[in-house]
Amino acid sequence: MSRSLRVAVVGAGPAGLYAADSLIKSVTPDTGRGVSVDIFEKMPAPYGLIRYGVAPDHPRIKGIVNALQRILDRPEVRFFGNVEYGVDVKLDELKQFYDAVVFSTGAEKDRPLDIPGIDLDGSHGAADFVSWYDGHPDVPRTWPLDAREVAVLGVGNVALDVARILAKDADELLATEIPDNVHAGLAASPVTDVHVFGRRGPAQAKFTPLELRELDHSPNVEVVVHPEGIDFDAASMAAIRSNKQVEMVVKTLQEWAIRDVGSRPRRLHLHFLQAPVEVLGSGSVSGLRTERMELDGEGGVRGTGEFTDWPVQAVYRAVGYLSSPLADLPFDHSSGTVPHRAGRVLDLDERPMSGVYVTGWVKRGPIGLIGHTKGCSLETVTSLLADAPDLREAPTRSPGAVVRFLEERAVPFTTNEGWSKLDAHELALGAARGRERVKVVDRGEMTDVSRG
Repeated sequence: MSRSLRVAVVGAGPAGLYAADSLIKSVTPDTGRGVSVDIFEKMPAPYGLIRYGVAPDHPRIKGIVNALQRILDRPEVRFFGNVEYGVDVKLDELKQFYDAVVFSTGAEKDRPLDIPGIDLDGSHGAADFVSWYDGHPDVPRTWPLDAREVAVLGVGNVALDVARILAKDADELLATEIPDNVHAGLAASPVTDVHVFGRRGPAQAKFTPLELRELDHSPNVEVVVHPEGIDFDAASMAAIRSNKQVEMVVKTLQEWAIRDVGSRPRRLHLHFLQAPVEVLGSGSVSGLRTERMELDGEGGVRGTGEFTDWPVQAVYRAVGYLSSPLADLPFDHSSGTVPHRAGRVLDLDERPMSGVYVTGWVKRGPIGLIGHTKGCSLETVTSLLADAPDLREAPTRSPGAVVRFLEERAVPFTTNEGWSKLDAHELALGAARGRERVKVVDRGEMTDVSRG
């Protein structure tokens, strides 16, 4: 019989949990091999971007937690929360306990946008704002919401999330798990208009049809599509004909562009073919300058030299996420990913690092929806299993040795049982107010509740 595989997964978001699931499901009578997986997560709670990267008014997307929890509940899986890789544990230490290590640390930093004025006060990264409204324990509890007119740069799903949260009446979010401090901040916001800018045309927008249609569901927000940006070239028409989602997005935008503007108290504007070229202001944001673009017939755009200044007092860039470098692993700073071949991490000489793997956004970049992560994780696990006969066996294989190691380091780690306590606590906080859940934000409180 083959020896049992002990695997550490660093990161308890969808990518890490899907990798654990694929590993456990690889065990069949034919393999004659057992697999145990320990998942390490720097947050006291699991789920990664599901908990800290998805807007609170997306309950359908968050329903995926039920499937993820079933993975955590498997007897072959253990969860160690509140353990930060590179701080509480290093790669060579993990290799003392595990035959293989899979990194699935995601992407939580904002990709920079190199235009003049982007560093002015009032210019923000979307990832930072998402962390705030999702109650991330490591960000400030307050957010500067004093602008009446706001610009959001980008036309992906994150840009629409940011725009929708900024534009909505805060009380609409009380049906969600929105933290108290976030509700209070949004309730005091004086915003009247949120402008979303995309440098390309509607057929090149990156958001999904569902995400787009959700913009129009608020009784307090009028969605306004500016018709001068609704333009198509040969490449656009080819994209519409070949992709059903693109066709649905374009159809919705065309319908909204010709309808009468209603009288809801707040407005969310969608502008296409407007490229941001400068954030205006002295010390703080007082406007945004964009250049009118035109389609070049091949899927790209070119500038027209026609500029418009928009009187906004805040700018949010939603032009993509970046992963952070990981201690003792190579990192491609241009792509924001760990170099790999089919999930096998490559060293500086482009040779596979034995027993070290990567999956999720830190592997392929922040592209694709949550469902795409399954295939990505399966590829990595397939590589790991193919390498299994040649992997160096971890010298310390007792499951209790990891627990003793963390206790000797005085790491206040949490467990799956502790997460169940925190989950029940948040549900109870919500029930007391007639809500489904109230999310706990403070890391110390999360840890204390989890550890009993």
